[in-house]
Amino acid sequence: MLTHEYQARDGAHHLHPFTDFKALADQGSRVITHGEGVYIHDSEGNRILDGMAGLWCMNLGYGRRELVEAATAQLEQLPYYNTFFKTTHPPAVRLAEKLCALAPPHIQHVFFTGSGSEANDTVLRMVRRYWALKGRPEKHWVIGRENGYHGSTLAGMSLGGMAPMHGQGGPCVPGIAHIRQPYWFGEGRLDEAHGMSPEAFGQACAAALDDKIRELGAENVAAFIAEPVQGAGGAIMPPESYWPAVKAVLAKYDILLVVDEVICGFGRLGEWFGSQHYGLEPDLMPIAKGLSSGYLPIGGVLVGERVAETLVEEGGEFFHGFTYSGHPACAAVALRNLELLEAEGIVDRVRDDLGPYLAERWASLADHPIVGEARSLGLMGALELVADKATGQRFDKSLAAGNLCRDLCFTSGLVMRSVGDTMIIAPPLVIRREEIDELVELARHALDETARRLTRTAQTQEEPFA
Repeated sequence: MLTHEYQARDGAHHLHPFTDFKALADQGSRVITHGEGVYIHDSEGNRILDGMAGLWCMNLGYGRRELVEAATAQLEQLPYYNTFFKTTHPPAVRLAEKLCALAPPHIQHVFFTGSGSEANDTVLRMVRRYWALKGRPEKHWVIGRENGYHGSTLAGMSLGGMAPMHGQGGPCVPGIAHIRQPYWFGEGRLDEAHGMSPEAFGQACAAALDDKIRELGAENVAAFIAEPVQGAGGAIMPPESYWPAVKAVLAKYDILLVVDEVICGFGRLGEWFGSQHYGLEPDLMPIAKGLSSGYLPIGGVLVGERVAETLVEEGGEFFHGFTYSGHPACAAVALRNLELLEAEGIVDRVRDDLGPYLAERWASLADHPIVGEARSLGLMGALELVADKATGQRFDKSLAAGNLCRDLCFTSGLVMRSVGDTMIIAPPLVIRREEIDELVELARHALDETARRLTRTAQTQEEPFA
């Protein structure tokens, strides 16, 4: 089938996520046909370096026969059975055991879901159930962060702090509040007359949590939920002062800590979980994405003993679950994925080799005329596009600089995502040094072309962009 035929059929019937349906139908979708390693291929024969690992999930990359074989073997033996009605099956048992072996020692239970969004729905149910069992149902408020992302179901969207989603999804689930995000480049530089240092800004953002807890009343607050690094919000890596200060705030109050590991889990930051990188001990950890390297959909919630003991010993029946909780084929693939990550030392390689190498090469883009900051951690990176490097002034929103750069990346053979005028990457964890070099050079090429086009636009408008 030719590309235009796929596009016509797609536009006629397929409503894509996070998409202007009409605009995409008019333009036509990009048709991806196959992939290998860190590359995908489209129907026009172009090979594209996938700098976003699909959607943060293809940790082992494309074309791993071991995962295909694990799925095939399980589908042939037991393609499906539920985990309701007092039943289980070997893949769910083995995966639960493996996850608890990899998790921090205080976590010994997991509840399976089909996605990260479902995992965060489960978190909200568990948090409120826990406090009800403790005889404190008034502790129902959950505090999240502005621009945080915890999925797009009603509960996930409500826990997250993305204004466009709230604008279309309201009324949100009640009892959820949001505080400022630890986004130094976007907000901390602009605080007060001359901006704040990253250290001071991190502490100020943690103080906002303390303020919100006292505003709501600590006796009413159930949990604080946050990503170790904000992924969909723009690969926002908090200042080093942030998480220690947050820990100090939470230590003063009887409040659960939920660390959303859907993106950072399974090696992205060079540890099995982002919580370990920051020295956190969460009560609940939503997981998904890299759990199966995207080969089949699966998610879950890793539950710390404080919560698990109460739910198990005092809770009776927990009226919550999904048809595909612990799906046999998905669980089998996830287990094989974790075994391969461990056997091949991939998480250690991200920490000790690939992460530092990406940091060095990625930082070289900071000298580009339209880059205000180049930051990275593990195998996650971001570039802030600016019109003026000296002041950090952004481009006029009408120019849609980030979208332009994103489209030019695709044209040159690279997937790099735009979040406003922040460009982000999160390549497969199996990327090699020479492929990191290629990624950086493709990014530089796209930046050069973005700058040229923006310059021409500004000259046409007789408003040079500095």
